[in-house]
Amino acid sequence: MFYYVNGTVAHLGPYLAVIDCGGVGYACRTTNTTLSRLKKGESARLYTYLNVREDAMELYGFATQEELNLFEQLISVSGVGPKAALSILSASTPANLALSIITGDEKALTCAPGIGKKIAQRVILELKDKLAKGQTLAMDGESYGGTGVTVIPENKASEAAAALAVLGYSQGEINLALKGIDVEALTLEEIIKQALKKMVKG
Repeated sequence: MFYYVNGTVAHLGPYLAVIDCGGVGYACRTTNTTLSRLKKGESARLYTYLNVREDAMELYGFATQEELNLFEQLISVSGVGPKAALSILSASTPANLALSIITGDEKALTCAPGIGKKIAQRVILELKDKLAKGQTLAMDGESYGGTGVTVIPENKASEAAAALAVLGYSQGEINLALKGIDVEALTLEEIIKQALKKMVKG
């Protein structure tokens, strides 16, 4: 329904940013990472997700598409709701979080408030393969992951690129990250780990 909201930051609070768009204030639940980029009175664009329940409709907003994409991945995990997803995302950058999931780093996930070992294990179990192989790969040349990127995996390099695109990285960023990595000698998981490490450092 909403792709993004663009306006002036009217209010900031714990896990909350209110964006004034033409006189209408949109209350967006968000992460500490996004909040750190916002300043009251300044313009901002947040990429949004509308969560509809029987008793309420809540809007979630993120400074980057990477955060939004990972938020959607997290809430697809059984037992992980929007509140838990925000907590996990607030404890790490998207690249670091993806790396933690792919490497099975439970401790990194349990650093987030309210996230116990069982939830961390479930997130890793359900998302590790999806992130490593690229969820909804475009085997027929169709776009996927909401990124507008079309990739036809034919080898490990293409599969790695597809997985990184699912996280919201641009083709240019992916090409730079994969440059210099020996894709023939490494496993798919190792290729993605190295690419993410480059992005984290960058």
